[in-house]
Amino acid sequence: MTHALSWQSVHMHCPFCRNADSRVVDSRTADDGSSIRRRRECPACGKRFTTVETASLAVVKRNGVTEPFSRDKIVSGVRKACQGRPVSDDDLAVLAQKVEEAIRANGQAEINALDIGLAILPPLRELDEIAYLRFASVYQAFDTLEDFESAIARLREEDARGE
Repeated sequence: MTHALSWQSVHMHCPFCRNADSRVVDSRTADDGSSIRRRRECPACGKRFTTVETASLAVVKRNGVTEPFSRDKIVSGVRKACQGRPVSDDDLAVLAQKVEEAIRANGQAEINALDIGLAILPPLRELDEIAYLRFASVYQAFDTLEDFESAIARLREEDARGE
């Protein structure tokens, strides 16, 4: 399913008087380009407030259920692979950001959960090769010791070539 990313429309009540209408006074793109900051004014009470709009990104799970994309889910999934490794929470947050940026660069509004797992592999390998192997063993369905040996041999070859 291929859809262009779409900005969610905001139907927001005034935080001061609860009026259901507002007009946009000013719009600016956030520094990283992932959201739009809008300055709004309520026509009923005249007060101004700010909203932040982001492009929606949905994850289609294996069972067909769709849910909003979450960096937190990436962090919690990868954290298990990083147990006992020298990887900080900040490292995991940066990894989740890189994964989200890579996914959004595809320009799709919906992405399969398996594709997210595969998108995690390159930045995780950069971060920690042992955690990468642990995570890859799940997402690439390693069944035997030979699967691990092949993955390790590929890593060694790529390291030797400077990839």
